[in-house]
Amino acid sequence: MIKEITSLQNDLVKEVLHLQEKSRARKKNGLFVIEGVREISLALEGGYRLQRILFCEEILKKAGTDQIPFLEKVENNEVVKISLKVYQKLAHRKKTEGIIAVASSKTLLLNDLSIDSNSLILIAEATEKPGNTGALLRTADAAQVDAVIIANPLSDLYNPNIIRSSVGCVFTNQIAMGNTDEILDFLKSKGINIFTAVLDESSKPYYEMDFTGPTAIVVGTESTGLSDLWIKNTTQNIMIPMQGKIDSLNVSVSAAILIFEAKRQRNFETPGSYSSIKSFK
Repeated sequence: MIKEITSLQNDLVKEVLHLQEKSRARKKNGLFVIEGVREISLALEGGYRLQRILFCEEILKKAGTDQIPFLEKVENNEVVKISLKVYQKLAHRKKTEGIIAVASSKTLLLNDLSIDSNSLILIAEATEKPGNTGALLRTADAAQVDAVIIANPLSDLYNPNIIRSSVGCVFTNQIAMGNTDEILDFLKSKGINIFTAVLDESSKPYYEMDFTGPTAIVVGTESTGLSDLWIKNTTQNIMIPMQGKIDSLNVSVSAAILIFEAKRQRNFETPGSYSSIKSFK
């Protein structure tokens, strides 16, 4: 049976808002909110489980359909019809399709990553802004890297602003999080070469490097760069030569240049572990 909610004071509405606004609530409940047909579709393809669907019939009818998307994918059959007023309160985007989902989060542990002996990994340390994290995930998706690792995260992955700015690439990448010490131990245990984007006397131009072996490309914040631990444990510091008057690029731009150079050297091959992303937990 489909429930119906028209009041902004409804407890379920408050719960969904709390999940959107509070990282603590997302972590405590193991749930997060997804808005939009494309994003929900990508989440399902990425192995995420839907716990609840909220839909606005008025918006669906304007879109020319009376069918509720993803109805058969809701695990506990909890489907809620909400009024336009409630939907507008919950929606983060101006253009929506009338669908919001509540999904179960994943553990995002390093040991859950499925990588092979020649993996290409993008690592971002302590990116300050959700928009930068989202842009990095879009780059990783475009290049089909084997994994993305976020070191010392300043925001949880299921922040609505990350989901929105990544246009759903939160769900298309194989992702893990951890602190820098843990990640370094993990990379060393897998025999992965570490290339750190650092403007330093020891840095070499990125195009002189060999990225055809097992490779992790590490980028840091624009304001402070990478922590000393990365610099001390790097295989090689690398740089993007700058010909203008500034000495830095946006972190997602820098990552794209480096990652696509690695892909060029690898003849733009499809990652061997890509097929396992669908079942990644």
